[in-house]
Amino acid sequence: MHLQIKQAKIGYNKPLISNADTGLDLGEVCLLIGNNGVGKTTLIKSILRQVPLLKGNIFINHKNIKEFSAKEIAEQVAVVFSNSVVSQNYTVEDLISLGKYIYYPFYFELKKEDRDEVAHIIEALDLVQYKNTPLKNLSDGNLQKTFIGRAITQNAPIIILDEPTTHLDEKNKIIILKTLRSLAKEYRKIILFSSHDWRLAKEFADKIWYVKEENLYAGMVEDILLQHEELTRATLFEINPDYIPPHIIAPEVYKEMLFSLLQKNFRKDLSYLTFEWNDKQWTLSGLGNIYQCESFEEIIILLKTIH
Repeated sequence: MHLQIKQAKIGYNKPLISNADTGLDLGEVCLLIGNNGVGKTTLIKSILRQVPLLKGNIFINHKNIKEFSAKEIAEQVAVVFSNSVVSQNYTVEDLISLGKYIYYPFYFELKKEDRDEVAHIIEALDLVQYKNTPLKNLSDGNLQKTFIGRAITQNAPIIILDEPTTHLDEKNKIIILKTLRSLAKEYRKIILFSSHDWRLAKEFADKIWYVKEENLYAGMVEDILLQHEELTRATLFEINPDYIPPHIIAPEVYKEMLFSLLQKNFRKDLSYLTFEWNDKQWTLSGLGNIYQCESFEEIIILLKTIH
């Protein structure tokens, strides 16, 4: 394995993650998930040697990170944090080009092949029209894509991204995730990215690292999803603890939308109800009569009227 975590205890004064023992090979995409505050960012900073381990070791290409200099870490790991800061007067091309300067003194001119690579990445990320735009004039989404472009130009074997899709719309989210997966497969990179959306794993990730209750559960996407029921329910985070869902018979996307709708609007046990999606309408049973609704709005009106 190119990146290995061995019996690591990760945290500050007290551990956030205990006995983490896992690793990733070149060519793999891994999604790091878990609730806020469980230690996802601290784990990333531990790999970067910004936060010392409380116990255990981390190895990159069989070398302990404790033996790496700051420059060697930068050559091995490119990182994009969700709160990255850089001069707002830089242009998109300036920032993406910065990834190359870990190999040269800053006053050097980039070689032609470096400039060509930067131009290729700008095109791949759909940023050509913003090439000369100052960062201060970019949308949050395009700014995030530009930071990711800088990480790609660094040409490190490991790319780590902390919540890289937070500010992106669906189109740009897909562009980023497809680009990252292509990098992993075609150029043998390890891509580790954190997100609150576990559903991204099913389309774009090979492995999951799931942080829960001081444990790091790691493995193939499908194995980890099936081992943790909360990851296959309609929502990862229980917004309404008093809500008990009804029985829902529907395609997954409709099931998820109805689940979300009901838990936002009702603080009660709805387990005696059955909703079935069929022929472009919902059939509701369990109230003594059979009701049919053609929209989610009708469902809410009906339930609030009956109750």
